[in-house]
Amino acid sequence: MKRLFTAAITFFAAQAALAGVAIEHWTTGNGTRVYFSAAPALPMVDVQLDFAAGSMFDPVDKAGLAALTRGILDLGAGERDETAIAEQLADLGAVLGGTADTDRASITLRTLTAEDKLQPALAVLEEVLRQPRFDAAILEREKARTIASLKDAMTRPDSIAGKAFWEALYPAHPYGRQATPESVANLNREDLVDFHQQLYTAGNASITMVGKLTRVEAEAIAERLSAALPPGTPPALPQPPAPVKGNTVALAHPASQAHVFLGLPAIERGHPDFFPMLVGNYTLGGGGFVSRLVREVRDKRGFAYSVYSYFAPMRQTGPFQIGLQTQRKQAQEAIKVVREVLDEFVAKGPTEEELAAAKANLSGGFPLRLDSNSKLLANIAVIGFYGLPLDYLDRYRERVEAVTADEVRAAFARHVRPVDLITVTVAAD
Repeated sequence: MKRLFTAAITFFAAQAALAGVAIEHWTTGNGTRVYFSAAPALPMVDVQLDFAAGSMFDPVDKAGLAALTRGILDLGAGERDETAIAEQLADLGAVLGGTADTDRASITLRTLTAEDKLQPALAVLEEVLRQPRFDAAILEREKARTIASLKDAMTRPDSIAGKAFWEALYPAHPYGRQATPESVANLNREDLVDFHQQLYTAGNASITMVGKLTRVEAEAIAERLSAALPPGTPPALPQPPAPVKGNTVALAHPASQAHVFLGLPAIERGHPDFFPMLVGNYTLGGGGFVSRLVREVRDKRGFAYSVYSYFAPMRQTGPFQIGLQTQRKQAQEAIKVVREVLDEFVAKGPTEEELAAAKANLSGGFPLRLDSNSKLLANIAVIGFYGLPLDYLDRYRERVEAVTADEVRAAFARHVRPVDLITVTVAAD
């Protein structure tokens, strides 16, 4: 019965995705943007608040502040300490979570919509928004955990390569700023309080809700949560990342496997070239075992078990990246093959057969990205935070299908310049 119930939910969610996603949008009296999609099949609701409070807003000398602020935000608020919050949520069957990335910090709540569950769960979230404690003892505990994690990452070749890659792509931009044990150790409670007061505001927030609610109920929840925040305004963004020039960063490490990243800053969220690049990248390195990079690097030459490419559009220009691991003695030969594959793809683009296969996969698999409330929430939250069109999900497959080979070639020529690729290697001979 459990499997049957799960299958039924998946089926109905997939059908809803095929039929289109109705997103309602408004702004609260306190200035918070709201995005709501009714999902009446299950008696639950998912709520997400997003703030422009990611690591790009870390002060120069306080890298790690955004992540630490978000990390302890819900570990004590108002009259409730960390244990009281956890116990009350467990009693209600509710889950409070969230994360911080480069652009944004998020707070999420999943709860049942029965009044005796919904209202107390919202009260916890409201208190977290209104009056986080930032308890000194918890801060020291979480700082110690973060520092230990950072020190461990400094020994692993994949983490070393990733850190060096972002620093090389964004040498004079906050996207390249990386937390260190020293920067985290210097953070204090006043830093967290100031960061929270400046950026966790109603005017710097968006609220996304998906679940069994009416529009009237959704409006009441949004007003309640928005009112728990000071008004505020969105922060000023830094200057966009400057174009980079081709460069190689080679770092020594005793590992037997070399870690290799190649890439450059490419496009931001909402860029008109996104769909041509998405479709094209499926053929280049995003389509798993059917991609050109896998065929040439893995299948024909056995240089790597896995090789991939992807675009990560962000608030400002996000990266295009190719990554692989290979034996250290053959790293340079593998890089040569990767560059040859990329050069040819940028020059000629996909064949018509490759284009059709990419469209079929991206379009056919799209409903699986919306087959649960949590997935739908995540997608709508991206629309809200980045200001994408409300019909973005409805038109996704249409826009994929409309891409031509000429558009792929033109988009890659504009944004992926092989001569300007940054190459980072760790443990390569």
